[in-house]
Amino acid sequence: MTYFHCMKQQFRYLIMKTTRILTPFFVFLTWTGFSQSETVTIKTHQVIENIYMLEGRGGNIAISTGNDGVFMIDSQFAPLTPKIIRAIKQLSDKDIKFLANTHHHGDHTGGNENISKLGTPIIAHDNVFKRIASNTKQSHAALPVITFNDKLSLHINDETVMIFHVKQAHSDSDSMFYFSKNNVLHTGDVYFNGRYPYIDLKSGGSVNGYIEAIKKSLILLDDDSKIIPGHGALSNKAEYEFFLNMLETLKSKVMAAIKNGKTEEDVISDSSITSTYDVLGYGNAYINSERIRRIFYQSLMN
Repeated sequence: MTYFHCMKQQFRYLIMKTTRILTPFFVFLTWTGFSQSETVTIKTHQVIENIYMLEGRGGNIAISTGNDGVFMIDSQFAPLTPKIIRAIKQLSDKDIKFLANTHHHGDHTGGNENISKLGTPIIAHDNVFKRIASNTKQSHAALPVITFNDKLSLHINDETVMIFHVKQAHSDSDSMFYFSKNNVLHTGDVYFNGRYPYIDLKSGGSVNGYIEAIKKSLILLDDDSKIIPGHGALSNKAEYEFFLNMLETLKSKVMAAIKNGKTEEDVISDSSITSTYDVLGYGNAYINSERIRRIFYQSLMN
């Protein structure tokens, strides 16, 4: 084996080892700092009439267009702002009147500063303000200027958007957005379509809160509802209910293991807990099977 090959193997091992322990926010910083030239395509999906979902890198963006201007939900990563703006301009020639955030994570708020510099006010839950304000890596311009504690109604583009906080779900800063006229729900990261969710325990998230948040939003939905998830493809009520059933099934199995005296390592190593959903590819994204079992154990033990 050549010296060069040995060094390459050691470097690859170091990267793999380091990646396992990176926090999602540090991954965000690494991506924005070192991979700005990476080719990312912003894909536009029409949800219904004047509502669209923009898919790129990071959380899915919702766009509402109309006579009042553009209402934008989430902003992905800062380097993508020019591409996102170009995609929006294909839908409307009006200004972005408001930007709202579903929560505080960088893959949903990384472009806040860029959008705010266009003269666009930002709307978010109180805890989004607190968490961005305490983050030295994001500037004052990324902060929301309109915040709320529990719920807020936004009347724009002949639509009433019901904005409501869900507690201790994906984090402590989550809000969902329901377009009441068009029957469209943007869940933010309280829904990862077709994959295991990231539940940020260090930022106030919890398994029980996550499940209750989904149940709370399901009251609004019917079989014709369209759902924009935080990550994954455009969805519907049936898929959302399947996701909820998956979470409740994992909770039941992990709780049974805890009651039987199983340790955290026992649960992490027990692939039977998640096997039903592993074969469907739920563990093929950022949160793999072992990580979701760890998250469930840690959350349910607290």
